[in-house]
Amino acid sequence: MPLLTLTAEEWTAMLLSLKVAAVAVAFSLPLGIVVAWLLSRRDFWGKTLLNGLVHLPLILPPVVTGYLLLISFGRRGPVGAFLEQTLGLTFSFRWTGAALAAAVMGFPLLVRSIRLSLDAVDQRLEAAASTLGAPPPIVFLTVTLPLVLPGIAAGVILAFAKSMGEFGATITFVSNIPGETQTLASAIYTYTQVPGGDLAAMRLTLISIALSLAALIASEILSRRLAARLGAL
Repeated sequence: MPLLTLTAEEWTAMLLSLKVAAVAVAFSLPLGIVVAWLLSRRDFWGKTLLNGLVHLPLILPPVVTGYLLLISFGRRGPVGAFLEQTLGLTFSFRWTGAALAAAVMGFPLLVRSIRLSLDAVDQRLEAAASTLGAPPPIVFLTVTLPLVLPGIAAGVILAFAKSMGEFGATITFVSNIPGETQTLASAIYTYTQVPGGDLAAMRLTLISIALSLAALIASEILSRRLAARLGAL
């Protein structure tokens, strides 16, 4: 089979990876904005602990993160059992679990990017809006949020790229089920373990590299364009 011709199973793995990454970022973005704002603008007891917990997935072995998700969100876990009984939502050994694992692993990158943008905002602009009578939610939506759009865009794309390439936490939490939880990373791993799978592994590796590079380039271009547009206002 030619190097760049994908089989049906490989297409499924690639599309599932895109789906998992998109869902992971979509559901983690609102929480990421809130957490980034808290870490940037508020002093409270436990702030250092919260910051550490947010960034913990970056330094923990991904397998450890996946195992913690399994014992918490698995069918017998306290959170997983509650969600299954009340909402009918199952994470373990489902693509939704892959999205959850990807969201956890990409969350630190998302929060850090947004927080750095918030730290760079001139708070005098927000204070000026407040003195004109705008309540805090309106100030955030009309002043702060537009100013941090470059950071949000960069964080979203970086978290998306991280979610696309996640392997350790995903395979530990939801296994490697073709058509259900087998993403690009786990498909590459599978092909490296079977005789004659080198060509398929190389195809998916090239696709992963291309998607990751495209995400990084898009992040840089989008951040620059948003920054330039905001600077022209």
